[in-house]
Amino acid sequence: MFLRFLKSVLFVALAFAGVPVLAHAEDAPAPSGMDAVGTRHYDFSLERDMPLTFLAAFGSIYGNYRLSRMSTDDASELPAVQDLLPWDRPVAGRYNKAAGDVSTWFAVLGVAPLALAGYSWYREDACGRDLAIYSLMFAQALALQNALNLTVRSMMFWPRPYIYAEDGDGAEAAKDADGEAYGSFFSGHASAAFTVAVFTGEWFSEMYPNSRYKSLVWAGSLSLAGFVGALRIAAGKHYVSDVVVGALAGAGISVAVIEIHKKSVRIGPVALSGLWAGPGEAVATFAF
Repeated sequence: MFLRFLKSVLFVALAFAGVPVLAHAEDAPAPSGMDAVGTRHYDFSLERDMPLTFLAAFGSIYGNYRLSRMSTDDASELPAVQDLLPWDRPVAGRYNKAAGDVSTWFAVLGVAPLALAGYSWYREDACGRDLAIYSLMFAQALALQNALNLTVRSMMFWPRPYIYAEDGDGAEAAKDADGEAYGSFFSGHASAAFTVAVFTGEWFSEMYPNSRYKSLVWAGSLSLAGFVGALRIAAGKHYVSDVVVGALAGAGISVAVIEIHKKSVRIGPVALSGLWAGPGEAVATFAF
């Protein structure tokens, strides 16, 4: 529980740390030629990002608080396995500690988007402002998906699969389970993994649109995220439905955060300077 709280605090700290820096950078002059060649890819606005960051921060803290208040005393009688969704029933009672541990170790890949972005900045393929805004976006998305996940899980829709275990290590784990184990829906690991995957693919696609490795980066990122979800199922920590919804939540929030920060990239101002039409043809001229 402490580690989960620490993770929430980290998301909040990262999000709020970026706001004053970017607010100051907003008034700073752009590097020579930047606007002309259109190298800025993401946009920052205090009017938009301050409320969004506050919402992400407050939601993450609130979700963690709700989860910390969960108790086995609040858990109602276990729903029958037959009452679970048909595709989730085969998972009931499953438990594999090793798979759960491996899925948690994959958290180290959470640095992948920032590591890739930092490498691009180091190579001077990206400007520092894009790197700063992108880092803020990533922190916002992580905090938002964390907030949604913890809040929904605290509603205790159904218990984790291993709670149904009747013998072996699964039964022992179920006996020692705390309140959060009764809120399986939806998978926070899958949600975070797909947030990382989308941001990794987004940065590479945005900065290297003509790279032949673009599809490979997307495929690799999404495959690793899917593997994390599969491990959560194999571990008996989540059902198929939990992982699918987690993946959709993480990816959806990430895409939304990215899209509202996207900056229209163009080469200089474009204006319509003339229009001529004749029989069977029309010609428009533009000034750059």
